[in-house]
Amino acid sequence: MKYVSTRGRAPELEFEDVMLAGLARDGGLYVPSSWPEFSPKQIAAMRGASYAQIAFQVMAPFVGSSISKDEFQALIDQAYAGFAHNAVAPLVQADADLWILELFHGPTLAFKDFAMQILGALMDRALTKRGARATILGATSGDTGGAAINAFAGREQIDIFILYPHGRVSDVQRRQMTTAPEQNVFNIALEGTFDDCQAVVKALFNDLEFRDSYQVSGVNSINWARIMAQIVYYFSSAVALGAPDRPVSFSVPTGNFGDIFAGFVAKKMGLPIEQLVIGTNVNDILVRTLETGIYQPQGVNATYSPSMDIQVSSNFERLMFEMAGRDAGRIVALMNDLEQTGHFKLSDNEVSPMRAQFQAVRIDETQTFETIQSVYQDNHYVIDPHSAIALAAGAKCLQKGVPMVALSTAHPAKFPSVVTKATEENVDQPARLQAQLQAQERLEILANDVSLVKEYIAGKTRVGGTAG
Repeated sequence: MKYVSTRGRAPELEFEDVMLAGLARDGGLYVPSSWPEFSPKQIAAMRGASYAQIAFQVMAPFVGSSISKDEFQALIDQAYAGFAHNAVAPLVQADADLWILELFHGPTLAFKDFAMQILGALMDRALTKRGARATILGATSGDTGGAAINAFAGREQIDIFILYPHGRVSDVQRRQMTTAPEQNVFNIALEGTFDDCQAVVKALFNDLEFRDSYQVSGVNSINWARIMAQIVYYFSSAVALGAPDRPVSFSVPTGNFGDIFAGFVAKKMGLPIEQLVIGTNVNDILVRTLETGIYQPQGVNATYSPSMDIQVSSNFERLMFEMAGRDAGRIVALMNDLEQTGHFKLSDNEVSPMRAQFQAVRIDETQTFETIQSVYQDNHYVIDPHSAIALAAGAKCLQKGVPMVALSTAHPAKFPSVVTKATEENVDQPARLQAQLQAQERLEILANDVSLVKEYIAGKTRVGGTAG
């Protein structure tokens, strides 16, 4: 399997090199040169298989020959062995045609664990094999940071630096990052928004001298391996609900567009998906883009669902590449427009197929709160605010007889303030979380300045013998 950049000016790479690179050297995002496809018979054969077995079948075409089948299956088994539910990603019925896919049974209680646990193992293996080190760099709006730190903490070949917006993540999310005692973990609280954090990370990736000097790699969903691992639970849940003999729809709480792009890929691979519903909070750039064809970031509003407080959805570039017929020159032109004018306009030929593939629904703060409240009152079931957005958006798009799967992306214990207020009940804290809430924190508060972040990383990373 070869991978190409959405901007067409970076070399084609094999899976392992794409995983270690993160962002392409031309600033683009890597995608497979072609999409593997499964027949209905192959999808039906997944029925009754374990999550780890389905994960191997779905991901193997993307990995290609870079790792043996037996070793890859062993790494997958290990990655999901620590999940707290035997099904790994269980389904819960909320209403006649409405289902909840619980993606929060991993070590940091968020869907990011599905990708991070396997990514950590794969990257560590690749670096060890090459006798190399890497400086892992990531930005987080909440959950990515904790999941990445859990997956990479203590790994000898890696130092990991996570940027998060100072004061704009929940206390639980922050502590899941800052209480890691391992000396290869560094937390940077940036004075700004998530979009500022993401911009700094991209700037450092695009500084090729810095990137090469410190062997910088990424774990955000700009890294294709993250998307690859998230495709799996679309297959596992759809098969459990009757695919391929009947179609299934999905509603996804969406900020950076990675998780729902994984659903788009699952559909390209042959999974019969009827609808892909984009659920956004009031930071609704994706709703506005599908309505108007104009992609124009605005100010970021702090909400009950901080992981979605994003106005620059990085993975949208991957979708644009597909909708533009894989015309890399067109993507370069659009991204130049965004940089120079603060917006770009999609053509009718580009936005029309997007509208055919996706529905986008904006859920405001009142609707989010009321959904948490009503789900608890009706079912005595507790959901977090991101999951509430998926449920509320999915409920607006129900089609009789077609299961709608709302992705529940985080455990409610990660957002105790709003959940307790809505349910009037204290949220149960899993044991693995309780210890983190008491541990000592380690973090560095930095101004929103690329040079300051660069200096901090250069002084801490062990790559090239620059520190320690």
